[in-house]
Amino acid sequence: MRSRESILYRMKTYIAILRGINVSGKNKLPMQELRTMLEKLNYYEVKTYIQSGNIVLKSSEEASEIEKTIKVGIADTFGYDVSVLVRTITAWEKAIANNPYTTVEEKQQYFTFLSETPEIKSFDIDAKADTYQIIDDIVYVNAVGGYGKTKLTNNLFEKKLNVTATTRNLKTTLKLLALAKEIN
Repeated sequence: MRSRESILYRMKTYIAILRGINVSGKNKLPMQELRTMLEKLNYYEVKTYIQSGNIVLKSSEEASEIEKTIKVGIADTFGYDVSVLVRTITAWEKAIANNPYTTVEEKQQYFTFLSETPEIKSFDIDAKADTYQIIDDIVYVNAVGGYGKTKLTNNLFEKKLNVTATTRNLKTTLKLLALAKEIN
């Protein structure tokens, strides 16, 4: 019989991000209950970060299967229909390495993760001093006045690019990579 360590060693580490959890009092989902649900779905080394649906875990499944399983699990357990995006450590590192806004203040740097690489690479919008660049399946946002004031939102990108989108700031993006590496 295989040891638990041997099984975990063969699994991949993933970062999963949920859209619209615990935002403005909507879709309340306690992280301890989320972790319990994920463990019941046979995910291992599950960790969450802050209250907005940031998860690292180990699994033998592929990312697309994990997305479906978590989405159904949340709907069945909590009654919420939320979007789930899952990435490998390698994909997450690539997203960070491709960031074109590394020379601006940290608090201005945002990563809008997309469900797929969009066909459209740019569109016109009057976003004042805020700018964006689409590289692969990430929209990099330079929100000069902060994300709370920008027009470059998840809803805008979903509408213009016809994809699912969820955004994380630089600090959260880096922290999720660090947590994933801890369990890798």
